[in-house]
Amino acid sequence: MAMIVNENTTTTTKYRSRDEIIGSILQYATAEEGITKTRIMYNSFLSYSQLKEYIDHLIRNKLLSYSKESKRFKITGKGLKYLELYSEIHEMSHRT
Repeated sequence: MAMIVNENTTTTTKYRSRDEIIGSILQYATAEEGITKTRIMYNSFLSYSQLKEYIDHLIRNKLLSYSKESKRFKITGKGLKYLELYSEIHEMSHRT
């Protein structure tokens, strides 16, 4: 963990794995109306260049789809299955 200190606050940030970032993007994309690129970027705490890499990867692997009409991303059936499996693995690895 890294400690970020500024004169007014102290916060702790955790480095996230690629799987954690993908899981969070897919989770946000489960919204029925979909989600915009900007909203994914802010919710996932990614830079634009990072976001572009992840979105390209997710679309290429058919985990995420994009609607040109609504300009929103939605999770696919394959993405839902990935998210379900990721959640199970995450839960199993964090049991105490």
